[in-house]
Amino acid sequence: MIDVLAVGETMAVVAPMTAEPLETASVFSVATAGAESNLAQWLADWGHTAAWASRVGDDPLGRRVTQALAKNGVDISYVAIDPAAPTGVMFKNPGVESTTVHYYRKNSAAALMGAAMVESLPWGRVRVLHLSGITPALSDSCAKLVQRLFDRAKLEGVAVSFDVNYRPGLWSVESAAEVLLNYARQASYTYVGLDEAQTLWPGLENARDVRDLIGGSARLIVKDGAVGATEFDGIASTFVPASVVEVVEVVGAGDAFAAGWLSAMLEGGEALDRLARGHQFAARALSSTSDFQPLKKVAADIE
Repeated sequence: MIDVLAVGETMAVVAPMTAEPLETASVFSVATAGAESNLAQWLADWGHTAAWASRVGDDPLGRRVTQALAKNGVDISYVAIDPAAPTGVMFKNPGVESTTVHYYRKNSAAALMGAAMVESLPWGRVRVLHLSGITPALSDSCAKLVQRLFDRAKLEGVAVSFDVNYRPGLWSVESAAEVLLNYARQASYTYVGLDEAQTLWPGLENARDVRDLIGGSARLIVKDGAVGATEFDGIASTFVPASVVEVVEVVGAGDAFAAGWLSAMLEGGEALDRLARGHQFAARALSSTSDFQPLKKVAADIE
């Protein structure tokens, strides 16, 4: 069985080795960047079976991305190689409060994903399908893919984990709000930041307002930055404060949180356990300029 199959684009990410702006940095790293594959790496690192499905270009960056994910324990069997379109690239401009990213992903191999991809996935072996709100923003064909994935998962009895993950650099609030709300209402587990919910759907004041908007038919996790996170299961709610951490850079923390929550859920943990592990994983991401911080590296650093 595959515990979690994550579907979405992964790019090569170029980032300063230390948390300083692109304009002044002199030493850079090349790694992977993709909300869905970030989550898959966190889960694989913890010992779960995690697979990633996508498309990359037949180029050095595509090979670098897939090799890196495979090295970190992610099953890449469902990644297609596009001989004509390139692998996307992202540059990260770090900042504790205002990290920005610069995308070079238009017409990338992953942006050409479409509904036909659904038929190539191992539905009989998947426990949870993980998607994010980034994919439907990439192209019309990707938007059709996401809805087809929701439909097929329902037919197959596969739970869907959905991170709203609104990216203003990819589409406007006007374009995204209704689409992302529709997906959030279809998912088995939905994660959304209170701040992004307030951006997408004005008038929301707190986590319960978000639950009232999205509905109570599935588990909803509302994250409120350094304050904490609330999980709703119907009308019941559980709150766990965030971990105290010295923040180096914030990008990737949401993916880590979702991975931690899913990890505890897959192991049968209760709401307190799920939220606590979400914060644990997020703290590891916040303490580094890397979107993924392997547990074994953290242990080595402590020693």
